[in-house]
Amino acid sequence: MMLTPILIASLVSLINAASIVSRSQSYSQPAVLGPQTTLTIANKVIAPDGFERSATLVNGIFPGPLIAAQKGDNFSIQVVNELTDESMFLSTSVHWHGIFQNGTNYADGTSFVTQCPIAQNHSFVHNFSSPNQAGTYWYHSHYSVQYCDGLRGALVIYDPDDPLAYMYDVDDASTVITLSDWYHVVAPVMRHLIDADANSTLINGLGRYAGGPASELAVINVEQGKRYRLRLLAMSCDPNFNFTIDGHIFTVIEADGQLTEPLVVDQLQIFAGQRYSVVLVANQPVDNYWIRSLPNLVNPSFEGGQNSAILRYQGAPQVDPTTAYVSPQNILTETNLHALINPGAPGIPGYGNADINLHFKVTNDTGLFYINNVTFSPPSIPVLLQILSGAQDPFQLLPNGSVYVLGHNKVVELTMEIPVVPNHPIHLHGHSFDVVQSAGSSTFNYVNPVRRDVVSAGNPGQQMVIRWTTDNYGPWYLHCHIDWHLDAGFAVIMAESPSDTAAHLNPIPKEWDQLCPTFYSLTPTQLGGEGRLSWEEAASITTLLFPETPLPGHK
Repeated sequence: MMLTPILIASLVSLINAASIVSRSQSYSQPAVLGPQTTLTIANKVIAPDGFERSATLVNGIFPGPLIAAQKGDNFSIQVVNELTDESMFLSTSVHWHGIFQNGTNYADGTSFVTQCPIAQNHSFVHNFSSPNQAGTYWYHSHYSVQYCDGLRGALVIYDPDDPLAYMYDVDDASTVITLSDWYHVVAPVMRHLIDADANSTLINGLGRYAGGPASELAVINVEQGKRYRLRLLAMSCDPNFNFTIDGHIFTVIEADGQLTEPLVVDQLQIFAGQRYSVVLVANQPVDNYWIRSLPNLVNPSFEGGQNSAILRYQGAPQVDPTTAYVSPQNILTETNLHALINPGAPGIPGYGNADINLHFKVTNDTGLFYINNVTFSPPSIPVLLQILSGAQDPFQLLPNGSVYVLGHNKVVELTMEIPVVPNHPIHLHGHSFDVVQSAGSSTFNYVNPVRRDVVSAGNPGQQMVIRWTTDNYGPWYLHCHIDWHLDAGFAVIMAESPSDTAAHLNPIPKEWDQLCPTFYSLTPTQLGGEGRLSWEEAASITTLLFPETPLPGHK
């Protein structure tokens, strides 16, 4: 399929939002799936911002359907690969972001770390439980940069005994708000660009792009006097977002699946991979109000309804809001967030007093990222399979220099500093961690820091420090959640107690054993992504490219 550069010109000029009838739709998922379900991964042409393109979707929609469960539920999710569009990747995997996978490391869905990808016309069932977790999570492809083409959706575990339930009246599919970026060029081409910028951002799968049509916007419906738990998910491949709602304040009560002490703010910055629950009180006059989600892209704007959705009170007319943006006065600061349940970082308080103290310095050369002078390149044999085959020591485990072996039940303190390019969101699989020093803060907090699973590494000259306990056997990815940066080597593996991993995993299904032989029997054409053609298409867009790399998983 021929790929075309982004069209700049448009015959449709945007007119003043105040004077037009609102082209918007109330957001409700076409389907809410339970914890035992099937996700069919296939291609479909969609136009979420008015620009038509083929995408990689779950059950034919973007974002993918909400998976809703109750605390204590067992999950059994079959992922079926029916991909056909050769301009995009034809293999896949699905990761359940924020789910600990204790005892089920093989179900983490992480290509080349815990499994091989699922080949075209094949499937794999992910069986796992997470009995002690409740909160806001999500799922996405963890195969190269595939989720940038659309494979992403929300996963919520509801707690019938939520200790903060007294604060809100409504918490259901209608109050899940997804924030994402969207690209008009397919991800196998975009991955070659050093500075890949999104064409638009979408709220609940709808948005507008500069110079494009006044396409539909998402609407969040509220009733005056009620209190709503809004679950915000940043499902972006790159940008972070400054989120506000005109005329309203909100109370943060959750960060990344961990309840927090309630904190009132009027703006929050949310990085790729992060989630927040906020309580919104619908206490303003009946009207339409702009929901704003400003990304850190080039020249972001709210003009013509870009980066926006609509908060619509029951009884308000179906028109675009006329509310004006007011500069926030009470912006969320991460150090003001405190864990509500069992607060306190593990181990002996004080910097450097953990059992294992790691210091990562991140550098960049010709676009590639290096952690302590090593860039991550996915191994041909998944790290978990290496471990189950007898590899236990760092010098045995591939990729060389990127696997850190950690003993069981140890307190780890990780310091990260990044002298280049600000605001990298750092995610650790298999754990939440305590942020004992937030980037930009001069103080440490071991008493009641925020606990989460994605944290910003901050600006050049700053450092971020986190702590966690190695109580989850297996290899776990630690990486930047800007997907383009992960693809460019910004990752390491934390291998917890490899010598004991096999004894502490649930029985591994025989279908897992077949993933690698099937995947490595594929030809380059069967992998999709158009091989060399994707590089040539990228070169027609810009000369600022990463060094040419082979298709993921093939050397």
